[in-house]
Amino acid sequence: MTPIENLKKLGYKLPDVSTPGGNYVSVNIRENIAYIAIQFPILNNNYQFQGRLGTEISTEAGYKAMELCALNVLAQVHHKIGFDNIVGLNHIDAYFQSGFDWDESPVVVNGASDLFVKILDNKGTHSRAIFGVEKLPRNFSVGLTASFTIKKQTAPE
Repeated sequence: MTPIENLKKLGYKLPDVSTPGGNYVSVNIRENIAYIAIQFPILNNNYQFQGRLGTEISTEAGYKAMELCALNVLAQVHHKIGFDNIVGLNHIDAYFQSGFDWDESPVVVNGASDLFVKILDNKGTHSRAIFGVEKLPRNFSVGLTASFTIKKQTAPE
């Protein structure tokens, strides 16, 4: 099945594509690698899941927040690269802010990892790194960056 068919079958809908909040691009392509700028849990321009994991945000809600970040990554890919041009997901960097004693980040980041595999099948397998940070913009609980290998793009003649 295609990623679009998988999204539909599983009841997901891609969010509206967000625009950068500074002097950068959402998708930066170098040769055959596409780098996706950090995506936050934003649903159609509405901020979601703001607060610290383990205090204001439960681990279960954090999983959903990271899933939404992954949907935003896929929305960027779909609109700026096209799923047909994806060879595979390489790596994700996941960021979170939490209360001091909370220590369930792998469970939360599985929200993104599980979604990528469900939607992209084998092309969604990846490596990952998880970073706890003091503060994320707009008090978001989580954020996610990703890199994809894409088919070589040919310049129009």
